[in-house]
Amino acid sequence: MAKITFLGAGSTVFAKNVLGDVMMTEALKGAHIALYDIDPVRLEESRLMLEAIDRNVGSQAVITAYPGVENRRAALAGADYVVNAIQVGGYDPCTITDFEIPKKYGLRQTIADTLGVGGVFRALRTIPVMLDFARDMEELCPRAWLLNYTNPMSILTGAMLRMTNVKTVGLCHSVQVCAPVLLAELGMDYDEKVQWKIAGINHQAWLLECTRNGEDLYPEIKRRALLYNKGQLDIGTFEEFLERMMAAHGNPEPDPMHIEMVRQSYEMYRAKGVHGDMVRLELMRRFGYYITESSEHNAEYTPYFIKRAYPELIQRFNIPLDEYPRRCMLQIENWNRRRDLFIKDPNLRHVRSAEYASRIIEAMETNRPFKFGGNVLNEGLIANLPDNCVVEVPCLADMSGVQPVKVGRLPEQCAALNRTNINVHLMTIEAAMTLEKDCIYQAVLLDPHTAAELSIDDIVAMCDEMMEAHAGWLPEFH
Repeated sequence: MAKITFLGAGSTVFAKNVLGDVMMTEALKGAHIALYDIDPVRLEESRLMLEAIDRNVGSQAVITAYPGVENRRAALAGADYVVNAIQVGGYDPCTITDFEIPKKYGLRQTIADTLGVGGVFRALRTIPVMLDFARDMEELCPRAWLLNYTNPMSILTGAMLRMTNVKTVGLCHSVQVCAPVLLAELGMDYDEKVQWKIAGINHQAWLLECTRNGEDLYPEIKRRALLYNKGQLDIGTFEEFLERMMAAHGNPEPDPMHIEMVRQSYEMYRAKGVHGDMVRLELMRRFGYYITESSEHNAEYTPYFIKRAYPELIQRFNIPLDEYPRRCMLQIENWNRRRDLFIKDPNLRHVRSAEYASRIIEAMETNRPFKFGGNVLNEGLIANLPDNCVVEVPCLADMSGVQPVKVGRLPEQCAALNRTNINVHLMTIEAAMTLEKDCIYQAVLLDPHTAAELSIDDIVAMCDEMMEAHAGWLPEFH
């Protein structure tokens, strides 16, 4: 049977989603699941959780745990599929650094894991670790597919595809939930008759088409979106809103934290007429198409929303500054409260999620094709984006691997906005390849939000301070 190695298996909740899905897949029954993490405590928690699920669903998986770097090669040896979900440097110290140093220069961020100075340095400390993985994979499992879930998705996937021989595809759950969530929040029905087409770059891919029975849904989407951003859309009762949002996220087992977040969002809209998706709806209004990833992400991918000269925009578009550190703390607290539910419940089960990984592996094992949104090298797939960038396009998986679909040209305004982000992706990869400090400066200088807020001198000084603070997490740059 297939051997599936999970790198970063201490991410217990995410490991439950991906590997629980594997256990719920008949074609993957009896798979060898190899768990790897540098944190032995979290790794053991994941092992206990997965063994309970395995017993209760009868998947007959063989589960082995490999703690520490010294055991990584054993975890990878003979793997058919490798799932990557690592976070290098963690919340403390590296995420804190990614936010606090830019804040000293007057640069505010929301998530800082994909673009901007935070995304650049997250990539630069992650790429060397992934290259270590690649060297092991090239030797120990050269035919394996790497399914990368780690952010910054485009930069890391691009580095693997350009700097190694590892077969890599990047996966993000924002594609499959894009159209369902959009329709759900606007009070529109979503069912199997809704067809959509998405292409662009990770976290900034475009909902190019959305139809039901051949009817274009965009006119009604845009009509309702204007009302929603004005606080004038009827979103129904909380129970109706919650049911729509849970179904849209493909979340059959919502945790209390998620439900509470939906409740707070609903009550905020009822009280103040603002909501958590105002940035994306404004971008759709101005650029014509909806974007896959959340508004808090897209607020920092563009130069229009987080501006010291226009502080009123933060409230107007309900932008959660410093959201990722806050979210990290909530997740830590939530895990501390719920740990025993995962690792000590002998009756723990799982319902297959909407994550792509198990379905891709199933398609490759059975030769039954599966369509998904994947991150791959462009190489002409989107004609008006650079060939050497990573794009997010429809892909087919089967026994022959991953076959991306040629999209053609994006609407020019959409491609233009994508290119502002791609500039940062490509220069960050260049920095990792050359180890030249100038490439780091140039990557951050090209970031739309950073360039709109800071001078060249401040950007260079900020990068220097970031490099000093990240010493030990980065290779030596010259």
